[in-house]
Amino acid sequence: MTPAPKTPAAKPVVTRFAPSPTGYLHIGGARTALFNWLFARANNGRFLLRIEDTDRARSTPEATETIFAGMKWLGLDWDGEALSQAARAARHVSVAQQMLATGHAYKCFATKEQIETARASARAEGRPTLFQSPWREADPATHPDAPYVLRLKAPRTGVITIKDAVQGKVSWKCETLDDLVLLRADGSPTYMLAVVVDDHDMEVSHIIRGDDHLSNAARQSFIYQAMGWDIPTFAHIPLIHGPDGKKLSKRHGALGVEEYRDMGYPAEAMRNYLARLGWSHGNDEFFTTEQAVEWFSLDAIGKSPARFDFKKLDNLSAQHIRIMDDQRLLHAIREFRRATAQDALTSRQEDALLRAMPVLKQRAKKLPELVDKAHFILTKRPIKPDAAASQQLDPVSRGMLNRLTPRLRNASWTHDDLETLLRDFAKAEDVKLGKVAGPLRAALTGRGASPSVFDVMLLIGRDETIHRLEDAAV
Repeated sequence: MTPAPKTPAAKPVVTRFAPSPTGYLHIGGARTALFNWLFARANNGRFLLRIEDTDRARSTPEATETIFAGMKWLGLDWDGEALSQAARAARHVSVAQQMLATGHAYKCFATKEQIETARASARAEGRPTLFQSPWREADPATHPDAPYVLRLKAPRTGVITIKDAVQGKVSWKCETLDDLVLLRADGSPTYMLAVVVDDHDMEVSHIIRGDDHLSNAARQSFIYQAMGWDIPTFAHIPLIHGPDGKKLSKRHGALGVEEYRDMGYPAEAMRNYLARLGWSHGNDEFFTTEQAVEWFSLDAIGKSPARFDFKKLDNLSAQHIRIMDDQRLLHAIREFRRATAQDALTSRQEDALLRAMPVLKQRAKKLPELVDKAHFILTKRPIKPDAAASQQLDPVSRGMLNRLTPRLRNASWTHDDLETLLRDFAKAEDVKLGKVAGPLRAALTGRGASPSVFDVMLLIGRDETIHRLEDAAV
């Protein structure tokens, strides 16, 4: 009996993020990196990082370090060492020369002036401005001793179709695509060539990137075909827009990742929010990174542009802060203060902050807000009241606090007993509880707003409560 043919094993999943080190890690780039990372981790694959530094004039080591820092803060670990595209120029040139030798590329001696003249004539005559080189089929014997670029000999007829995992089937008429330049006149490889060679050599199985690269997929496919290489799966994700539906700009939130870090958003919240910008899992808005890895798939990426919304980010951030482990939250605060060049908290302050964390994290949207709410437990006497607290501490209120203080000296120091004591005191003073709680909060925290006054008293303790009330009475 003849055995049934074996089904070929699926190729291992390999994704990559390939930023250009010409500036900060943009929020859109961060989402692209996240999608690649999630897909690789969801499929037990590899996630690679390639720095596309072929633009030597604009690429800087500082920008590369900024990208590394942004990736690390987001928790997007990559496999192996980050690859420098510029370091692989010799390999890119070698592939271009192979294509020339096999007739898939040609030398083009057209000057910039000649190309622009041809396009101007086409515009004047109402014809497409696509440049068609007169050197495409020229006999090498007629080649002049002059500078040239190496162009891909792309098909002139037929249709090229990309089966995109997000966009579906997308087709272009070959006659609308030019013979892209592979090597410049100085012999250096172009971005379009380098990307394909690197993706092939890195064994990238899925190219997940913004849909502004969609037309590049068609032109790059010609290089794969010319070299006889397998074409990876393309997945072009829609770009991020502002809340008004317009292209994302700085006024919408098109900032560097480090700026969100410095605003005090936890990395967990940023991963959650960025994942929801274009990808969905039913109606789930809030989820952990572990859940995102478990659920992530390319077919759940939408085709419409996502809209950036700070209110939604704040909401998710607050939810993540509430569920974060207290020690993890303390670590995040340490890192936030270090990143924003703030003084480190003392051991005493950290201990106090950790003790208060279950109360403080219930209402904070960002890390600095949480620390600000902890002012009452981080500060030392005497407490200087802010403007709102000062208004609460008028002579009448101070007198009332003076009458309250003796009752607190021998009170049972539990939440329920303290609440009962304050309610009974307010009744005896013939005022509502808020008329007592307001001045009490002001005296104990120096702020007009704080966690529950009962939580404040429990956290700072009986002695400190009495001392602060005595300070306020002066």
